[in-house]
Amino acid sequence: MSKTKAWIGAMRLRTLPLSFSVIIVGNALAYGYTGALCKSACNFSWGIFGLTLLTTLLLQVLSNLANDYGDAKKGTDNDQRVGPERAVQSGLISLAEMKRAVVISSVLTFISGLFLLFYVFKDSINLSFFALLILGLLAIAAAIKYTVGKKAYGYHALGDLFVLIFFGFVGVGGSFYLQTVNIIEEAELWPVLVFGFMMGALCTAVLNLNNMRDHLNDAAAGKNTLVVKLGLSKAKVYHFILFFIFWSPLLMACIIAMSKGLFEFLGHPAVILTILLLIFHLIHLRKVYFIVEPKDFDPELKKIALSSFLFSLFLFSTYLS
Repeated sequence: MSKTKAWIGAMRLRTLPLSFSVIIVGNALAYGYTGALCKSACNFSWGIFGLTLLTTLLLQVLSNLANDYGDAKKGTDNDQRVGPERAVQSGLISLAEMKRAVVISSVLTFISGLFLLFYVFKDSINLSFFALLILGLLAIAAAIKYTVGKKAYGYHALGDLFVLIFFGFVGVGGSFYLQTVNIIEEAELWPVLVFGFMMGALCTAVLNLNNMRDHLNDAAAGKNTLVVKLGLSKAKVYHFILFFIFWSPLLMACIIAMSKGLFEFLGHPAVILTILLLIFHLIHLRKVYFIVEPKDFDPELKKIALSSFLFSLFLFSTYLS
């Protein structure tokens, strides 16, 4: 493998659909909300949408590079690791080079986020601007501190909580707020909180799959993920709970609609696709239940990340139509 391919591999671009899905959901809700106010999506900004995706891309790359650096420095990335070989682990990229890449990525992410905020608040800079700036800095810090430093929270079973917060509530709520900052006083925020919780749970499920795959090596290396703390059997139960959290609001909405005699919605293409997604997730959960070899978790990780992205596209297509 060439050094260029090693750098591309270190960025782990396959993780982008998962992080993008959260932003797409937040913007889908904003598109529907602004359209409801204006009888069209007159307040929705595709420029804000694009800049949010760019900032998210840079933040995800930063997280992946920092993860590579932190795990390599702590010795967690070794020959016993089940997942794909990391860049520093391969020897093609040194710790010093990766540290430099983390610094550069941090700066680029900050610049992109700052440009996004100036674009949103071009008419007037207020307290919301500074609140979002602080939130952005916290997101950058969280991306780095997952595995970097003596108090890396990923080594103390807190990774799941941070994913729920930043991929769920911050990702969905923040992207919604960027689009609706000028009309937020009238917004009904409960759907944003519900979808934030749903997407946070689904993203946490991806992390849980990753940690179930690596739990033996993580335990040996002193990386105390939640899976290491719970044990594999209880981690599988936890995995089922995360999917229950994701699907409960959707199934409840269907039950309420049918109780009111609104059966025509069942024929909507987005609903049909969502039902197919449910079947896909049920098949996934069955596979997870019977997995014995840690390496068999890896294909499932990719499938759920992709399903998260597809769900976000389903949701946006519903509002677009």
